[in-house]
Amino acid sequence: MLTYLAELGLEQPTLDTLKSSSGFFLILLIAIISHYLAKYPLLSVVKKAVVHSKNKYDDLLDDEHVFTKAAAIVPSIAVLFCTPLILEQGHSATHVLVVIAKCVLTFQIAKTICAVLNVINRNYETVAQERYIPLNPGIQVLKLSVYIVATILSISFILDRSPMYLLSGIGAIAAALMLVFQDTIKGFAASMQISANKMLTIGDWVELPNYGADGDVLEIGLTTVKIQNFDKTIVTVPTYALTSGSFKNWHGMKMSGGRRIKRSISIDISSIRFYQANDLEKLKHLTILEPYIEQKITEINQERNEKQLDADDINGRQLTNLGTFRAYINLYLKQHEQVNHSMTCMVRQLPASSTGLPLELYFFSKDKRWISYEGIQSDIFDHLFALAPLFNLRVFQHPSGYDWREKTQAHDIAS
Repeated sequence: MLTYLAELGLEQPTLDTLKSSSGFFLILLIAIISHYLAKYPLLSVVKKAVVHSKNKYDDLLDDEHVFTKAAAIVPSIAVLFCTPLILEQGHSATHVLVVIAKCVLTFQIAKTICAVLNVINRNYETVAQERYIPLNPGIQVLKLSVYIVATILSISFILDRSPMYLLSGIGAIAAALMLVFQDTIKGFAASMQISANKMLTIGDWVELPNYGADGDVLEIGLTTVKIQNFDKTIVTVPTYALTSGSFKNWHGMKMSGGRRIKRSISIDISSIRFYQANDLEKLKHLTILEPYIEQKITEINQERNEKQLDADDINGRQLTNLGTFRAYINLYLKQHEQVNHSMTCMVRQLPASSTGLPLELYFFSKDKRWISYEGIQSDIFDHLFALAPLFNLRVFQHPSGYDWREKTQAHDIAS
């Protein structure tokens, strides 16, 4: 064909152009055919083998599209090897196609390597123990390094220079690189510190009030940590913020035998008084309190006999309604089936204030689930608030409109 065209008197540049055009379209056809063969017949065989295989690793490879990304390498290899055979050496079109094929091949290999790194990370998360060292930041550093190497190689192909020639100039722009990647550098240092000290892991419940984060850790990345709040919103926190500041990790509570309940009941100080004998008789129907009352009455009578004190002598030992109420709460918590009795359980008085005398309950519930936990402490305090008047105690609260109305009505009746 080319000889026939030469006999027609066509000049050599025109023949070269036709050769280049026909060679270009032939290479394009080879690339399309190789892409089709790699993506459909070959890849379908591989996927069928994965489906019938009992190995879990090939499933991970398929989930991360490793086979698909590896198949995308084939057209670049075909173009790279066929171009020198079809087109003339030293031709500009040959050089351009080879450079493009090398650049595409380099980045396809980089994408495949990154997909394999994702498989390694997912497999590590599956087989790792409870407090495993997060591998994701290191994987992201490797991915960044892979793409940097791919970029340097591609630039070297385009400029037709050795990669070492480009690397020799990196020192001159190190300051600029540090400025561009400052968050990455700080995040990498923070992630290494988090991993070394096991400060955080996937699934931990953390609180960072400054960032509005209160929920479970979804992902620990090189530059950010994703936290899902309990309202299902996602908060992205810089990784270095976890090491430069403070945060609360509830993992210790999850691993312990219970979840702490620490709440107070404010008692009106004016309602605190000594008990008389008839007052104690009214409390004996409280089964869990009966042994306590009998023991205290015995101790008080014994002391009065030893000191020869009358029953109504104020200098003698006496029971108070607040002390008896505190003893009842202790006994009530110790027999409660939802309270962890192997952990700290106590009732104590806090310093009195303008809002009364706080009686603080400090104990741990067996059930650590949020809804159950809230239900347990609500039931306990409902019981105690309702039972306080039985001990002639008033729970303190600031006067409301109802209190003033009752007082006004009582005054009108009296007048």
